[in-house]
Amino acid sequence: MKDAQKPDHLSLSSLITRLKEGEFVIPDFQRDFEWKPWDVRDLMRSIFLDYYIGSLLLWKGKEENFDALSCEEIYGFKGDGRRTHIVLDGQQRLTAIYYAFTAPEIPLPSRSNPYYYYIHVDRFMAEEYDQAFEYDWNKRRRKKLERSIEAQYEEHIFPLWIIGKGGRELYRWSDGYANYWKAKAVLAAEDGNSQAEALAIEHAANALRFDEHVQGIIEHYQISYIELDREIGVDKVCDIFTQINSRGVQLDVFDLINALLKPKGLQLKHMWRDAMSRLDFVESDKLNVYVLQVMSIIRQAYCSPKYLYFLLPGQEKTVRNPDGTRRKEVLIPTIADFEKRWQAAVDALENAIKVLKHPQEYGAISSKYLPYVSILPAFAAIRQHAKSVPPNRQMDAQRKIRHWYWASVFTSRYSGSVESTAARDFLDLKEWIEDDTAQPGMIAEFSQRFRNLEFRKETNTGSSIYKGVFNLLVLKGARDWMTSDVPHHDELDDHHIVPVSRGKEDLELKGDAIHTILNRTPLTADTNRKVIGSKLPNEYLPELIAANGENNVRAMMESHLISATALDILLRNPFTSADFEEFISERQKTIQEAIENLLIKERLDLSPHLRELDAQVETTELALRAVVLSVMEQNGASPPSHIMQKVDERIARASKKDASFDGDFYATMKGKLEYFDLREIQDLIVNGSLWPHFENRFRNKPALATKFDQLADLRNGIRHSRALGEIVRKEGEAALLWFGQVLNESTK
Repeated sequence: MKDAQKPDHLSLSSLITRLKEGEFVIPDFQRDFEWKPWDVRDLMRSIFLDYYIGSLLLWKGKEENFDALSCEEIYGFKGDGRRTHIVLDGQQRLTAIYYAFTAPEIPLPSRSNPYYYYIHVDRFMAEEYDQAFEYDWNKRRRKKLERSIEAQYEEHIFPLWIIGKGGRELYRWSDGYANYWKAKAVLAAEDGNSQAEALAIEHAANALRFDEHVQGIIEHYQISYIELDREIGVDKVCDIFTQINSRGVQLDVFDLINALLKPKGLQLKHMWRDAMSRLDFVESDKLNVYVLQVMSIIRQAYCSPKYLYFLLPGQEKTVRNPDGTRRKEVLIPTIADFEKRWQAAVDALENAIKVLKHPQEYGAISSKYLPYVSILPAFAAIRQHAKSVPPNRQMDAQRKIRHWYWASVFTSRYSGSVESTAARDFLDLKEWIEDDTAQPGMIAEFSQRFRNLEFRKETNTGSSIYKGVFNLLVLKGARDWMTSDVPHHDELDDHHIVPVSRGKEDLELKGDAIHTILNRTPLTADTNRKVIGSKLPNEYLPELIAANGENNVRAMMESHLISATALDILLRNPFTSADFEEFISERQKTIQEAIENLLIKERLDLSPHLRELDAQVETTELALRAVVLSVMEQNGASPPSHIMQKVDERIARASKKDASFDGDFYATMKGKLEYFDLREIQDLIVNGSLWPHFENRFRNKPALATKFDQLADLRNGIRHSRALGEIVRKEGEAALLWFGQVLNESTK
């Protein structure tokens, strides 16, 4: 057919306009928009760095074809569009471009809030491109930025929705940004602050250069596409689409590096052949690339393909100095150095895999239960770095690594494009290991988001959250239902608590409900066959109880995060679909509590008795804060200024690290009290002017001070992994009992 395929291109500006006008529609046979927030961010980075993002395949449509293929508007589009083209290849990219530049008030897939994207102008102009492109989902913060353009200028945030508005909005923004920092420079000069003045002048100067770059991208960045003639039949178009999605082959960066190393006398494939058996626990065809990425992260803190090129012996890399000047640096000078670093990276990956599969460390007892293979380079590299810190701080470093790891698992952090995430996490963790106040923002995100996880929907055994829950059950020491022993990890698999056949036939459960992780637990094949079989829980559990005693069975079930309440539900006769739903809800709550206690509050490494003591310490601290708040509210009092200064500094640091930080709440006294440490609460009660208001509760000031000392010694011993002597532990337990009695009496 003449001119059946017509290659062409259009500018980014034209593409955004056509997207806003609804010209592009998606046929029903395409999959839904699936990109994660970080995938959209990475595409924006590619566009603004003038990288090629691939071609689009479009079909010039007509009404009968729009209807035949049940075409729908691009995700997020609202209103009546003038559809002209059917998207056969490029839906994810086009949707990401539309979403990023128009910021519709609609959540991204599998997210509860709308996201918006922006560029940190100062980082972009400093060529810190991996940190320059960001996104946020906090509604309060978005409204603040929408209401106050000065807030955008102050934080150097250029929202991409400015571009989506079109017209002269970009010029007006850049002009306002320049004027804002010019005014700041004048004020700094008047105050005699030459450093602040110079920085403000630099920001003002950046405005013009940033405007020119962005304007150039908008007008001159070209997106290529192939347009199929409208008269091509639907059957042929579907065949073209199928061929596109089955033949894509990506260039393997390992093969590329191997080819470049051959002239230097290095056979990388031979080196990999020697190493692969040490890493064969993990089933992945990317492990050879991961070795290179570990080398790169450790040497230069980056691991995307363009950075792997600088691992070549003798290859020069341009490095930007703090003062803005540039210099040439050779990362790996010789072949011998490359071989040494390769071997160190293989060792690091092997050690990382060993600790991940350990049933008492991370619980990924087989490759299929490893939440992410893609997290391996970052995990191996940061563990290798932790070996270089002083011996007395290595335990704390490993604690922080564990926290980051579980946060990554339960926030699905490594499910998309991971190279930039791995590099950023490595740098953030290095800083956190050195400085306790530099906690990465994703740790706070984990602490908030885990409560919104709906484990009942986790039926896909390949998801990181499904595997994370299974790992947690292994770490809890889930005991065998026949022997009450902790089985060898090779014998375990995830089996159904309510069997599939009975769930679908007797309970008439719909869809995948029976396969939720909440209805599964680590069991041996023998237990699944001989104890459960095809029986409902109210049939096989009474048999277990009759043979082993109710207390023993309850204790065994608790090791599977099946609470006493959940067990009672399983024992109901008859056991109905409503009972199944109630059991699922109860186990969801129990697993959430386990995540909070073991992972967020970092009690995983504690013995059961110390976990209980740590929980009691936390309860006591919360009760003390409540008493303090009550006294201050009743008497219109405020904490001493020396305490508030420290507290306000902590809150300020926390707000900078956490985009979802609730500034309004933490401006209240109730919120501020969350940032008081135990000694500051003691200082406020015992040493301040408020003591007369507390005296009726605590009676004796010296006795109270002693109890605070004992409680603090116990708390610090537990939370800082110090050895707890018997005297310290018993005195701490006595202090807990004393505070419990006093605080309970004070609330009567």
